[in-house]
Amino acid sequence: MHSVHGERSFHLATPELDLDVTVRGGQMAPVVFHLTGREVSPYALAPWEPAEFPEIPPLLSVLRGDFFCLPFSVQENGPPHGEPANGKWSQLPADERSLRLAIETTDSGARIEKILSSRPGQHAVFAEHRISNLAGDFNYGTHPILDLSGVQEGAGRVTTSPFHWASVFPGVFANPADGETQALAQGCVFTDLRAVQLAAGGTTDLTRYPQRQGNEDLVMMANVPATPEQPFAWSAVVLDGYLWFALKNPADFPATLFWMSNRGRTAPPWNDRHIGRIGIEEVCSHFCNGIDISRQNLLAAQGIPTTRHFNADETTSLRTLHAVALVPDDFGAVSRIVPCNENSVTLTGESGREIIVPLDWKFVL
Repeated sequence: MHSVHGERSFHLATPELDLDVTVRGGQMAPVVFHLTGREVSPYALAPWEPAEFPEIPPLLSVLRGDFFCLPFSVQENGPPHGEPANGKWSQLPADERSLRLAIETTDSGARIEKILSSRPGQHAVFAEHRISNLAGDFNYGTHPILDLSGVQEGAGRVTTSPFHWASVFPGVFANPADGETQALAQGCVFTDLRAVQLAAGGTTDLTRYPQRQGNEDLVMMANVPATPEQPFAWSAVVLDGYLWFALKNPADFPATLFWMSNRGRTAPPWNDRHIGRIGIEEVCSHFCNGIDISRQNLLAAQGIPTTRHFNADETTSLRTLHAVALVPDDFGAVSRIVPCNENSVTLTGESGREIIVPLDWKFVL
């Protein structure tokens, strides 16, 4: 236990990585991956510390890295993104390669265990959330936030596995009355991340980031279901000489959100300084709408579930996997991630270059 960026945090150290998780909110960052000849730390820390804004929910005062949300976004009787993203987690016994935490929530009544672990020779975080004592239909999601503020404009490359439906947030995502602005056309459905409609006309390429400084935007992509050849869905971000990628089971997390936060909010705590951040959020939710809207099942016609039914006497395991790897300069955006064998994956760049990354990808299944 120590203080990181002004917040008490649990620590996990292995030869492959050093990882910190806050007591309040269970927010994971920083994570320093020890690659051959280089250390990388892709997760964002807010440009403020918690003590600067003690009056706001821990979700925002602590804001960093990745955290689990249940329910996802706003709710009537509880904090935004639920108690897991705001409340205090306690530590449970674990082996030397794992960090095991738990929280008993009062908003949903769920008990949630967070298990973060690493594997020998694999530069990855294996994240599992075990949910029990929860009854009813709930939306949920993960919330990784990456820091591309030091990357040249448009040089970061952001891609996902194939999707069967995608849309810009259907409404005002950035409210001008709150000093916010957005660039994308509200509710615009798209088929290609490289051609998404702008509110002012024309299109923009969402695979290149950071871009559109002075705006906050949100899009959602519904992943194609898994197949034997493509047993997982993926998201990937190529940064400066390395990439970060995430794997998931699309049956557990049917959609991916991109939250593009690039100096589009002027009110506290943002104060025009949240720059070049991007959330790559894996969800079962209706965009970033709260639990009430997600329960309306508004995307049923598109075959996209926005909640999951939980039984109080059952334990549900939700798993994601985050990994990093070095890439050659001409790799380009990730165009494909598939199993290479049972213990590794092959990543293909738009240049056609391939890299093989040791990874126990079956974890997410």
